[in-house]
Amino acid sequence: MNNLTYLAKLKFFLVYIFFYLISTELAIGQVITKEILLNLENGLNKRDFTVIKKYFNEKESQKINNRFSKIIKDFPNSKWTIQKNNIDYADINISGSKIINGKEFIFQSDFQYFYSLENGKIKNGHIKNQLTTIRNDNNALDINFSIPNTVLTGTNYDIDIIVNNPLQENVIAGGIKSHEVDTIIKQTVKLEPLVSGGIFKVTRAPTKPGIQVWSGIIAHPEGLISFTKTVNIVLKK
Repeated sequence: MNNLTYLAKLKFFLVYIFFYLISTELAIGQVITKEILLNLENGLNKRDFTVIKKYFNEKESQKINNRFSKIIKDFPNSKWTIQKNNIDYADINISGSKIINGKEFIFQSDFQYFYSLENGKIKNGHIKNQLTTIRNDNNALDINFSIPNTVLTGTNYDIDIIVNNPLQENVIAGGIKSHEVDTIIKQTVKLEPLVSGGIFKVTRAPTKPGIQVWSGIIAHPEGLISFTKTVNIVLKK
């Protein structure tokens, strides 16, 4: 139970963190951009947070510095991988682990990092297509997260969390809940027995564009899996 409570709190904290990152439009050449992203990756992995101050304005750098420091506090061996993928975004992966009550919790977060640059500074940032998991079950369950990255306002869409290798007759419990970005920390997820090989849900997108956040937990005899997925809600033309 302590593990479950800690995991739930940690999950909401980490989700909250990722909404303070970076950008929308490219303002300088790709060569310079790659150099900046490489410097950021190296600096974060070396725990040299002066690189954040170098590439962000004072207000934003302080905010990001505080939040990255908390990630490292929870997962001291966290590692950042930043790969430029397109003209206006990079693929980001953050991974780490921590031993709690004799169990290793593995943290993985993948998202696309949209950015703009002005006078060598990153500003006005946001992330898209984020999937974050924290689990302590040594990957005992093979899970497929089938949640769309983008949907139109007001339309129906499917959410499927598929357990590919159920643990024979063992009971698996789970739950999922949607959140507004500014209220996710206040929300809790109710666990119920999963009798159909996963979590399957048809939902309706909000009528206003923005970001919808889905957070959930799956519990089974081998451990716990916490997950968070963002869905971009775009205006229906």
